[in-house]
Amino acid sequence: MRFHCLFSPGAALLGCLMLSAPPGRAADVLANPGFELGQAVFGWNSYSASSGNVLIQTSATLAHGGTNYLKVYQAFNGSVNYSGVYQDNLSGPGAVFAADGWACTSSGDVLAGQNAAWIEVTFRDATANVLALYRSAQITTNAVAGGAFPKNTWIDLRVTNQYNPDTYAITNSTNSLVAPEGTSFVRYQVTFQGDANDSAGSVYFDDLNLAQTGGGPMGNWNIVWSDEFGGSSINAATWSFETGNGSGGWGNNELEYYTSLPQNAYVSNGLLHIVALHQSYKGFNYTSARMKTQGLFTAQYGRFEFRAKLPAGAGYWPALWMMPEDSVYGGWAASGEIDVMENIGTIPTNVLGTIHFGGAYPNQAQSYGPSCNLLPGDSVTNFHNYLLDWTTNAISWYLDGQLYETQTNWWSSSNLTNTSIRNPYPAPFNEPFYIIMNLAVGGTLGGTPDNSVFPGDMQVDYVRLYNLTAPLQLSATAGHDTVTLTWPANIVCHLVSTANVTSANWTNVPGGANPLVLSPHSSAAFYRLVSP
Repeated sequence: MRFHCLFSPGAALLGCLMLSAPPGRAADVLANPGFELGQAVFGWNSYSASSGNVLIQTSATLAHGGTNYLKVYQAFNGSVNYSGVYQDNLSGPGAVFAADGWACTSSGDVLAGQNAAWIEVTFRDATANVLALYRSAQITTNAVAGGAFPKNTWIDLRVTNQYNPDTYAITNSTNSLVAPEGTSFVRYQVTFQGDANDSAGSVYFDDLNLAQTGGGPMGNWNIVWSDEFGGSSINAATWSFETGNGSGGWGNNELEYYTSLPQNAYVSNGLLHIVALHQSYKGFNYTSARMKTQGLFTAQYGRFEFRAKLPAGAGYWPALWMMPEDSVYGGWAASGEIDVMENIGTIPTNVLGTIHFGGAYPNQAQSYGPSCNLLPGDSVTNFHNYLLDWTTNAISWYLDGQLYETQTNWWSSSNLTNTSIRNPYPAPFNEPFYIIMNLAVGGTLGGTPDNSVFPGDMQVDYVRLYNLTAPLQLSATAGHDTVTLTWPANIVCHLVSTANVTSANWTNVPGGANPLVLSPHSSAAFYRLVSP
């Protein structure tokens, strides 16, 4: 009996004499790839040596698709210069991508001199060092890759040339862009290289595409711990409650009284609900809940992902954050605090990520990086994925897979009178931390509550921790009259099976022991791993 293995994002599939249809085009991971969300370059980071030379233009007749497209030209500063846009998305070792985008030059504004443009994909580590470099053919003076580049004609530029990132020499031609070891994120970039002679010409770009075609959603990052809130109650083996008002509002002038009552925190239909209520309780006018894993679950480094939707309105201050299990460097914030996500209820289109460190209060320090604005028409009242990537030398924040902040500089001092006496970097973020989820009312970020917006419901779909592991896949070992299936024991997953690989009727394998010994029979059976 032969076994064939097929790998797809989020699952590994194993079956007997299995046939599979060719996969369709994978989904584009880029935000706003066609620039249709308005005149600002929403979802993208612009870079330029001069203002105004990276802009959105609108023309239903000129755009490749829709009505908008990106126009880029040089900075005219008398030196070689670079302009364009880029976007960073979460990735990991072993992920495979395909990339392309549409480009056009106008007969009224053709490239001149040594100006050039191209599309580029790079895989980078947590501190943005380039590990692998891929580019499309270059558009020069109306030619591409030695051939004609017709004016007023959209051409599909495919990213197929692999370069040595140190020498910029082409080393390979491929349609598969593979993330190497050490990859934290993938950068898709449009580049216009302007010459030192201030030569004229512009290039239009539209309908850009970066699609993952192989490997798991994060490459070899896999779920090693999670709470999917799939039961009927909050798991007391994972979560406990902090109650009260924390000696005057938890140091933030918060107005709520935290309870462990089911009206403030409960699980229903696969979601955790943390509910803030306007009600009188023990001398306070508001109640809510604050849950933590302290003493029950901690982790040091990894990727922490929360999928959640938040309430909007004056007074709400929802947060997903982390604190040290043992304050080995001293009181707050000498031992650190990591805020994965905070939101100000009156600004439902923006989220914040912060670290607190330095000396003990009042000698603490903090790094407020750039906040993240959601795309037009969206808000925190919809479900979003908030992910923190914590490594030994960098902490990065992602919203729906898109990188918006990285911090690489922090310190800790245990000396209460002289903060220049510091513990070696990377203290304090080199110790195990536990998780906290809460919905505060009022306080320094929540502000004065608007009682008309209550109750407020913070809903959490799941909390997950990812680590680098062996690939999520099944292995089969044939015996004399048995087949033994094995899979990585440290990945949160379960085994399912079906008699028809094209059927949607996959069922859990009873017991699901690892390894699983099967006795093959005449009818085909198919198995796959589902995570979580």
